[in-house]
Amino acid sequence: QRSTVARIYRMPKPVIASLPGAAAGAGLGLAMACDLRIAAESAIMVTAFARVGFSGDFGLPWLLPQIVGRSKALELFYSSDRLTAQQCLALGLVTAVVPDAELGEKTTQLARQLAAGPTVSFRYIKENINKAYTQDLEDFMDGEVMRHLTAGRTEDHREAVKAFVEKREPSFKGR
Repeated sequence: QRSTVARIYRMPKPVIASLPGAAAGAGLGLAMACDLRIAAESAIMVTAFARVGFSGDFGLPWLLPQIVGRSKALELFYSSDRLTAQQCLALGLVTAVVPDAELGEKTTQLARQLAAGPTVSFRYIKENINKAYTQDLEDFMDGEVMRHLTAGRTEDHREAVKAFVEKREPSFKGR
């Protein structure tokens, strides 16, 4: 469990969770480790641990407070209330809620959009965000500058600047 959640969380590419039904307990932890989450209208989420006398695993006690804040995370753990997809959207637990029949299509569409984007920059954006939770500001900013400079030396950055000047959409290559 530890290595799976950590690998999802630290993967240098955007990770999308497509949620067609229930995400409960460990399944919720796996979903929260992803960068973006798209839920079907019928999806539900629940921490569930208190209902079965557990304290939580699969990184959920660490991930959930980062997404919803400490107090709301405690409430969700203590109550183990089932949340509808719309409630999850309102809390920021999911990126989007779509009709059940469109979940696969919308997830694929988002994946293609991200794959066509500046993947090197996405890697450093994700690294910046992840490190923001584990470092003090000064140490974080030292690494942030290095990642920013590295991203600025990529072909993707040069293409983005050229596309901006030419008033067109950039064509990223991941280099």
